[in-house]
Amino acid sequence: MLVSTNISQLTENGLPVVMVEGVELFDVGKVFDCGQCFRFDPVEDSAHETEFAGCAFGKYISVAQDKDKLFIYNATVEEYEDLWSSFLGLDRDYGEINESILSLSENPALADAVRLSSGIRILKQDEWEAICSFIISQNNNIPRIKKLVAALCRACGDKIDVSGMEVHIADAHREQNGHFYSFPSPERVLSLGISGLAELKTGFRAKYIFDAAEKMVNSELDLDFLANSDTEECVKHLCTVKGIGPKVACCALLFGFAKLDAFPIDVWIKKVVAKYFDENFDPASLGEYAGIAQQYLFYYERYLQSKIEE
Repeated sequence: MLVSTNISQLTENGLPVVMVEGVELFDVGKVFDCGQCFRFDPVEDSAHETEFAGCAFGKYISVAQDKDKLFIYNATVEEYEDLWSSFLGLDRDYGEINESILSLSENPALADAVRLSSGIRILKQDEWEAICSFIISQNNNIPRIKKLVAALCRACGDKIDVSGMEVHIADAHREQNGHFYSFPSPERVLSLGISGLAELKTGFRAKYIFDAAEKMVNSELDLDFLANSDTEECVKHLCTVKGIGPKVACCALLFGFAKLDAFPIDVWIKKVVAKYFDENFDPASLGEYAGIAQQYLFYYERYLQSKIEE
């Protein structure tokens, strides 16, 4: 169920807008509110049913949805075809993916998770940003992760022009705080030093961020290897960075390198596995899309927990 090829270039007061019609199995709210991305937030007074805005690949965009129509503000059709379709996961058939996941397990909780989480797609984020962001995510909650990522971007990222986007800016971003800055290169991060990173209130993570940036600059951390090797070898490679363990490595691989079999195991997922699967559960049993199944289970359990707390 890939999106329709009906892609149009629109303009709004001179701002380029891409409209994609016939979108199925895509829910912009679920995509940006399932813990995989830290730079997008809701546009509260949007003219659309749902709209999220943020910075990716050095550009501030918003993604709005009205039923099966998507609107990408501050984007051209050429950019959509080269970048935003893969960023949003719109270049994959999630109908087939869901069928594949369900064909490998008769677990009723997983079937419920696939149904409830329908609309989530795995973002294909900038590789370095994914590595650095998930180092920051360690022992952290999402609001604080977002603040730290924004602080890092403000400290050494490049200012982004958001003119024309005034009505499409996320409410949480209107006071800037780094939201209108690109994610900094490893060289820029390295220039802050461990002390400069610590001043951003990154805590114990400062030395880990610095080590990752240093290994990137020195080519000890090889993005080409990570893009083209199997997931198990990629995890080992990422774990050569100080502070990166299997969970952070799998998050970076899943959300930055489209390693869709990567299955991050955090506290939430440990509880989910213990609750719904037997003690011999192996994530590999869910096949090449195990990471997507993990995201469905994560969202499903969070949803159930929220209902309990209401």
